[in-house]
Amino acid sequence: MLSSEELERYARHIVLREIGGPGQQKLKAARVLVIGAGGLGSPALLYLAAAGVGTLGIIDDDKVSLSNLQRQVLHGTADIGRAKTQSAEDAIARVNPHVAVERHSERITAENAEQLIAKYDVVLDGSDNFATRYLVSDAAFRAKRPLVMGWLGTMDGALTTLRPYETNSDGERNPTYRCLFPEPPPDGTVPACEEAGVLGALAGVVGSLMALEAVREIAPFGEGLVGRLLMIDARSMRFETIAYAWDRGNPLSGWGGGP
Repeated sequence: MLSSEELERYARHIVLREIGGPGQQKLKAARVLVIGAGGLGSPALLYLAAAGVGTLGIIDDDKVSLSNLQRQVLHGTADIGRAKTQSAEDAIARVNPHVAVERHSERITAENAEQLIAKYDVVLDGSDNFATRYLVSDAAFRAKRPLVMGWLGTMDGALTTLRPYETNSDGERNPTYRCLFPEPPPDGTVPACEEAGVLGALAGVVGSLMALEAVREIAPFGEGLVGRLLMIDARSMRFETIAYAWDRGNPLSGWGGGP
């Protein structure tokens, strides 16, 4: 049940026809894992906390540095040198003391990914490298957990939602991340953030949209991004959505692949 304080705190959600009291109860009962407390994880965690998600798991093995603060709004100058998971927990407590935080101050690896992901209802991947994205998407598929994935370029970003362990309304399998991107780009072709830079406010846009998708996964309404890729071009302020479909040749759920 929601306390009187929670009823007031979440009043603007509760009066929404799409969420209401039942939806807010679902948010309170939900467990969400956010991979990375950086540029994308920062706004996602803040908005999920504000929305009243009952338990937030955070996995990150990094410490806050001065160069993070241009876009990682979860952390402040006084947090430099602290573990990002600890800084994130403190920030979430300031936003909403009703949210429980589970800190995982480690890297997500092939050894711990599936077991960790299986403990949560929804997963958000805000990692900054291709190896982790493929690892997380494969593990979420095996654990049968919805996965919201976002990523950033210098002046562009994108996000999608994955439920490849289910079928769509036409009875066809939902696509995997490997249906969208069968293989990572060759090493060295995509420069790291430290080399190319990134527009700070763009991380806020994409991270906030990831939180929106997570809320939609918990308290369903409207049309989400399963089978659709939302692309954002900050240079021209253009948003474009393209559809993508299951590739029967993909190694996870295609012919000769997973179940």
